[in-house]
Amino acid sequence: MVFRPLTAVSFFVALLVALPVLAVGASLLAPGTGETLAHLAATILPETIANSLWLCLIVGLLVSSMGTVSAWLVATREFPGRRVFEWALLLPMAMPAYVLAYTYTDFLQFVGPVQSWLRESFGWRRGDYWFPEVRSLPGAAAMLGFVLYPYVYLLARTAFLERAAGMIEAARVLGASQMQVFFRVSVPLARPAITVGVALALMETMADYGTVAYFAVPTFTTGIYRAWFALGDRAAAAQLAVGLLGFVLLLLALERIGRGRARYHDTSLRRGRGRLHLRGFPACLAFLACLMPILLGFLLPAGLLLRLGLGEAGTEFAPRFFRLAGNSLLVAALAASIAGLLAVLLAYGARLARRPRHALLAQAANRLVGLGYAVPGSVIAVGVLIPVTRLDHWLAAVWQQVSGSYPGLILTGGIAALIYAYLARFLSIALQTVESGLAKITPAMDAAARSLGCGETETLRRVHLPLLSGSLLTAVLLVFVDVMKELPATLVMRPFNFDTLATQTYTLAADERLAEASLAALAIVGVGLLPIYALARQIARGRAVAGC
Repeated sequence: MVFRPLTAVSFFVALLVALPVLAVGASLLAPGTGETLAHLAATILPETIANSLWLCLIVGLLVSSMGTVSAWLVATREFPGRRVFEWALLLPMAMPAYVLAYTYTDFLQFVGPVQSWLRESFGWRRGDYWFPEVRSLPGAAAMLGFVLYPYVYLLARTAFLERAAGMIEAARVLGASQMQVFFRVSVPLARPAITVGVALALMETMADYGTVAYFAVPTFTTGIYRAWFALGDRAAAAQLAVGLLGFVLLLLALERIGRGRARYHDTSLRRGRGRLHLRGFPACLAFLACLMPILLGFLLPAGLLLRLGLGEAGTEFAPRFFRLAGNSLLVAALAASIAGLLAVLLAYGARLARRPRHALLAQAANRLVGLGYAVPGSVIAVGVLIPVTRLDHWLAAVWQQVSGSYPGLILTGGIAALIYAYLARFLSIALQTVESGLAKITPAMDAAARSLGCGETETLRRVHLPLLSGSLLTAVLLVFVDVMKELPATLVMRPFNFDTLATQTYTLAADERLAEASLAALAIVGVGLLPIYALARQIARGRAVAGC
């Protein structure tokens, strides 16, 4: 089987990027981990599984309810502020869940402004009143729900905009009320989109470390860190990582089984474009239903961060802020740039694979790369360190034989392994974005370029790259923002004395120095607003095209 050179290179790159996921899977065969796993099973594993189940259940309910209701309102109803809510409901995506956790802890704790105001206003003392504990499993689920519901909102909004008008009209003719139409027609038809959004939110929930660790809620991710750092057993940590992956896959399989043989095709061939105008009390309810997620997930925490950052403790942190920002920008820019180049290589290599077997292998390799985004950062870190450490020891042994001196660990001690972990985690985002842009370029342009004597590389440079500039910029931007926010992989893989805004925010918050952590958190949130701005512009363009 002979590959084209570019296809062969792209296939090799895909396998290299997918190697951490494969290394984690191969850890199931690792010997000598029975004692550690038995200890974990007897101590933390039952609580870890129970907490993970409860966390997924509560987050799933929160994101499905907030995302579905808000999407239905902005897509099917007209009320004051709808056009602003249409893009503003995306703002919580810019707020990492662990930043939200630090902010609300400072706001709602016993010495925070809320409880202090209650005691001063009513003359209460400790024990005179009940107040919900934010640092708890329900608190962690609330933090995650506030920032992850936009996954459901984005997909459900599109599904509701493309709703089957004929089915809705038929339900209304048969005497169904607006609420009955919502629960029995609109939501069932949008179920595939809602399910995908909930699945993405649950994968992010299972990948979270900063929130659950700060709230002291044992989950699979914290168990991986305990096996790695407290017990010093990398193989056991890798096997726990496999358990985490299996847990995510089980959730998706259960939903697929629950769906059964139901189908969601629209056979009416009619699309509803008109919105029902709300006035009075219903309009107020719709306004509040869309405002609350934005208020709780972005506006309130952003205001609290500004208040903390403008204080004296926040200004003391300012000199170190620029060094940390430089580190974050360095790794984010490197990872995003390399991800953009590799995404073009992989997508274009698959496009050139015209023979069925070649195309099948290229697509399979690219889908294997796509697994990285579904894998938590802590799992990716475990998967990267296993092969990279072995390669490091081999390179050091070879160098010692040649030069007579031992160089130490070269790759693991620098940022190269960290960049590799970022690529294994986030290359999927860039690849899917570039693939969607490349799919819009007709193959006739390739044929025209070949007829004019252009080779594969020249066709890519002179034809495809100019047409892909928008998709490529979006891909690089998305990876850049995700790397800026990434915490678990950075905590494990960063070199000695190399901190980023994310790791410093986590460290300062863990030491209860929330005012100093606020500047770093605000910078992360500010960078996270960039893709939100791009999505808002796309929504505005779509509204202009639709004439609404």
